[in-house]
Amino acid sequence: MPELPEVEVVRRGLERWVAGRTVDAVEVLHPRAVRRHPAGGADFAARLAGQTIGIPRRRGKYLWLPLEGRELSVLGHLGMSGQLLVQPEDAPDEKHLRIRVRFKDGAGTELRFVDQRTFGGLSLHEAAAGSEDGLPDVIAHIARDPLDPLFDEAVYHLALRAKRTTVKRALLDQSLISGVGNIYADEALWRARLHYERPTATLTRPRSTELLGHVRDVMNAALAVGGTSFDSLYVNVNGESGYFDRSLDAYGREDEPCRRCGTPMRRRPWMNRSSYFCPRCQRPPRAAS
Repeated sequence: MPELPEVEVVRRGLERWVAGRTVDAVEVLHPRAVRRHPAGGADFAARLAGQTIGIPRRRGKYLWLPLEGRELSVLGHLGMSGQLLVQPEDAPDEKHLRIRVRFKDGAGTELRFVDQRTFGGLSLHEAAAGSEDGLPDVIAHIARDPLDPLFDEAVYHLALRAKRTTVKRALLDQSLISGVGNIYADEALWRARLHYERPTATLTRPRSTELLGHVRDVMNAALAVGGTSFDSLYVNVNGESGYFDRSLDAYGREDEPCRRCGTPMRRRPWMNRSSYFCPRCQRPPRAAS
């Protein structure tokens, strides 16, 4: 699943190429691409036609396009393989093209939603009450992410201690902190020298502050190189892959030497995923040993 850096790369591309443009027509080519829009594809297309796209927004892994002058936004679910691409109008259709958005200007480009596995989609939603950026009501429960200027570290630390869980579970809990997924959780924990099963109740305020710093650092580093792309599914709006996978210190490095101490890295099954860690630098708590 794309995490905060990958979604932010897409958001920035949409801000450059789509913001301020008025929709001429929408073509829904697969019903699953609008399954989160209960009224169906025809209603989605009709309601979006004639609307002007505002500045794209993001909260954690969620991306939306506010509509200017309306309390309404297009929410994008990228799912496992969803791509929002800005393509020339005369470019050949992608094999898995699901939605096409044409614009009224003469720029010669259109927005395409391409999704091989059809887990993602687009949908229209009312803005949450009191929202100033068009935050869709269906994601109003999602916490702010650590790169958000309004992220409250003190509140996060208190919630972390009260949650009584383990540190990696807490990092992936989108109601506590958004945008962090499996890859960047492992990377931040390696940098912080914390085992993924470390109980959150044992984290002091300085320790959780340090961990947040590592989360921000690894995400900013990933953003600088376009995110992490292990295959052609994770791309920006121009279809280009990121290459932070070349800089990963923990994720995917089973049996390779730890870049800090040289000990072979380990992988353990974890919540239908995998956790990668250094057994020397990230010693497990006794209960997890």
